[in-house]
Amino acid sequence: MPKMLATLLIAVLVQSELLAETVRFSTSNTDYQVTNVFSDVDLFTIEIDIDMPLSPGVYSDPNIIRVTYRVFGDLALGTPSGFPAFDLQREMSGAEFYLQGSSLLFEIAIDADFSDGIQADELVDNGNILSLNAREIDNGRFHPAILELYADGTGRIQNSNNIHTLDPLLAVDFGDEYINDLTFEVANTTLFTDVSEVEPEDPIVQKGSGSLSWPTLLLVFLSMLVSRKRIKV
Repeated sequence: MPKMLATLLIAVLVQSELLAETVRFSTSNTDYQVTNVFSDVDLFTIEIDIDMPLSPGVYSDPNIIRVTYRVFGDLALGTPSGFPAFDLQREMSGAEFYLQGSSLLFEIAIDADFSDGIQADELVDNGNILSLNAREIDNGRFHPAILELYADGTGRIQNSNNIHTLDPLLAVDFGDEYINDLTFEVANTTLFTDVSEVEPEDPIVQKGSGSLSWPTLLLVFLSMLVSRKRIKV
């Protein structure tokens, strides 16, 4: 095979390997009945893109592409922060998410139906069915959240045990700032969806990559191969 065509074929194969599947964890207060236990912080949205296939298995701190979440509301008097209210908005890469002390854990059941995403009842009960701890250490924040969901359709979102600063040491324990209890229908609450099939804005160029998509590269390769054969004839 001519060197140019061999090189192009390698590029096609490499590009296809890099196009990993993406699963999105998405949830918000609208998925639950929210009960204020401490403070009045019952509005939140969370969206996490994970580099993984939609398949059964345990996912402990999986490879995260992007994290975006918001938690906001009014705080009770006398919390460690002393704030009357807050509006925490965070957007970061997976690397930054883990470096700041955060974690994510869930397990997809072996008999899960992937045709309509993953509902809460398709996660395995390991004490909880999902734990998202957005804890932050020495980032100057009191309010990053921990979300835990349970197989019986209950859950809780509250501030994590964040370390505001290390020097001087200033920390909060779980729920020192806010606590909300959650209830939801496990069979009707979709938590994960496959977003791998979302088309880029330009079908020729992968969004943000500046490189040809692998189907396009493959078509180019085949076209060049056919053209070369015709020339030889």
